[in-house]
Amino acid sequence: MWWKTLSVLLVLYALAVGMFVPLKPGIAYVSPETAKSGDSLRLTLHGYNTYYTRSRAEEIRVWLQFDSAQAVMGKNLRILSDTTLEASFILPADLPRSRPSVMLNAILDHPSDGVSLLPSAVEIKRDTTANSRTSWNQNPVQSLHIIKDFSFPYRNVIYESIRNTFYHVPRWFALMFLFAASVLSSVRFLLSKKLDFDRRASALAEAGLLFGIMGLVTGMLWANYTWGAPWSNDIKQLMTAVVLLIHLAYFILRRSFDEPEKGARLSAVYNIFAFASLIPLLYIVPRMFASLHPGSTGNPAFGSQDLDNTMRMVFYPAILGFTGIGFWLAQLRTRAKRVEDRMIGLD
Repeated sequence: MWWKTLSVLLVLYALAVGMFVPLKPGIAYVSPETAKSGDSLRLTLHGYNTYYTRSRAEEIRVWLQFDSAQAVMGKNLRILSDTTLEASFILPADLPRSRPSVMLNAILDHPSDGVSLLPSAVEIKRDTTANSRTSWNQNPVQSLHIIKDFSFPYRNVIYESIRNTFYHVPRWFALMFLFAASVLSSVRFLLSKKLDFDRRASALAEAGLLFGIMGLVTGMLWANYTWGAPWSNDIKQLMTAVVLLIHLAYFILRRSFDEPEKGARLSAVYNIFAFASLIPLLYIVPRMFASLHPGSTGNPAFGSQDLDNTMRMVFYPAILGFTGIGFWLAQLRTRAKRVEDRMIGLD
């Protein structure tokens, strides 16, 4: 059927475009990372995927920013390489807020690279003996070069692993669709007593479990890069493992009865309750605890800071492609189960 071909093409598209489209330029880190109010700070900025030498130093602007109205502009810029430049800052004697210290964002505006941002790049500590005429309101951030091209956003900490968004997350969408279809087939089996609906429910659950395992593995690979360990007992990881174990028990239950029809009825009921537990375990419980995972602790995933329009052009096709592949696998398993049942005279 046409949807099978389309699913394969969408997955191939997500693999090719997701892996080879470059990331936008960004600031990897700065040094030093601390200073005192009133200091004359010589800051070195280290870029990622940048080409600083393509412009003259006087065309590049750098700020240390507290908010949209309060910032200090860098002077005496010196380009050291494509990925390194230096800028001098004269910090005001007072902090923009009445606190012992504040965190400032580093913003770099380049004519060809565009705008790069490093949140909380430098910590400024209050020095009560400092004396400086510089004002926080003297050089606000404005007139930035916004470069619109086909590239993925640069995100600190995750860097190139942002591409895993196209392979890790769509598998969980596929899992949800497959498990939902499996439950629908279980309900239809309970209403009609037709064994073919039970076969479909089992095949769809198998495909959903497969995608869940792949989602867990890709998540562990991502966690190893961003969190420093593949498994850190994060609440999202724990709940994911619980969900997969609950659905694994569905297949154990199916094979625990000598009477296939009785096992099919009980496993169909279990399948409904297993799916009912999936929503609270994956989407409600993790938000009640501290978690590093996006979408937890009241932090919604896939907001404006997670996906831009370029990523959506790959992300949504990946969801459709992986989901289509999942239903195709389930269809093949259903056919295989029909053959197996006919061989033993069950149908």
